[in-house]
Amino acid sequence: MHDGRLQFSIEARDGEARAARVSLPRGSYETPIFMPVGTYATVKAITPEELETLGAQVILSNAYHLFLRPGHERVRRLGGLQRFMGWERLILTDSGGYQLFSLRQQMTIDEDGVRFRSPIDGSPRRLGPERAMAVEAALGSDIAMAFDHCAPSDASKDAIVAALERTTRWARRCVGEPRPDHQARFGIVQGALDLELRERHVAELTPLGFDGYALGGLSVGEAPPEMHRVVRAVAPRMPADRPRYLMGVGRPEDLIVAIGAGIDMFDCVMPTRHARNGQLFTATGRIVITNAEHRDADAPIDDDCSCAVCRRFSRAYLRHLYTAKEILYSRLATYHNLHAFISLVRRAREAIREGRYAAFAAAELAARGEGSR
Repeated sequence: MHDGRLQFSIEARDGEARAARVSLPRGSYETPIFMPVGTYATVKAITPEELETLGAQVILSNAYHLFLRPGHERVRRLGGLQRFMGWERLILTDSGGYQLFSLRQQMTIDEDGVRFRSPIDGSPRRLGPERAMAVEAALGSDIAMAFDHCAPSDASKDAIVAALERTTRWARRCVGEPRPDHQARFGIVQGALDLELRERHVAELTPLGFDGYALGGLSVGEAPPEMHRVVRAVAPRMPADRPRYLMGVGRPEDLIVAIGAGIDMFDCVMPTRHARNGQLFTATGRIVITNAEHRDADAPIDDDCSCAVCRRFSRAYLRHLYTAKEILYSRLATYHNLHAFISLVRRAREAIREGRYAAFAAAELAARGEGSR
């Protein structure tokens, strides 16, 4: 299936860490990369122009949610997802397998996919590998994720094996589906916390020739050391000549560890969701803006941050906006948090290129520690 529409060029290595460039028909991006999440064709509380200013190269949208509303055919008629949302850079769409299987009691699964009722209007719906690929083709994203079965975090080993095997069968069907000339496809490695199953699944998916490979089914409730154990063991076994993507993992500490293990791509709602909920990221951890100590704080969120918010506004002002429920708070907090994440991976890339990633990672992890203040 890998037909050259995605070109992956490694520019530097430092241990397992890689700095690379990914070229696609409609643009390119540098790795390591953090992709802001725009589930419903919008990154909450921020405009496309602001995302460009922040240096976002790719954003993620969710095909399952857009299938339900406004509908993939409507997006196709309106010129595709980029035109629909006014975003001129690249888009990755998740097929929605994770969201579907999180419904659990409200869906039924068979070999052809998932039957469920729309959470919007209760209408019966079906989504399977062929339909998911058709939805992503209609949306016109630059990278489409294959349709997978993500077992719940409390699943038995038999259930995890069954989900893995179904994901492989569905992946074979996904690669045979038509797609736009500009669209790459990534496969998703499952297997929960079982290293043997993860490595088995890498071996099953690699011959299918996806343009890139992702680790799915992590950051679903397991302790960070358990997730790190899986990433460190499995990432180096994923194809070295394709992008490696860790789905839905977003603590800065996790990004630092995963980059060191050879992961190239990340997405997570954490910076945007935490921003709206009053948690702001700094170089030394998180602050909770509602804490009393920030009531009279004339300092910025982070003295070392160069973003427009930190150059202009104090913690006291942001705390006031939050407690007054002003919309501006969410916009400013989101801008800052996304800057923190995008800046982190940019600095990681520089460290890899300069051959000092181990020292960079150690310093970042030591500075952050744990907890919020």
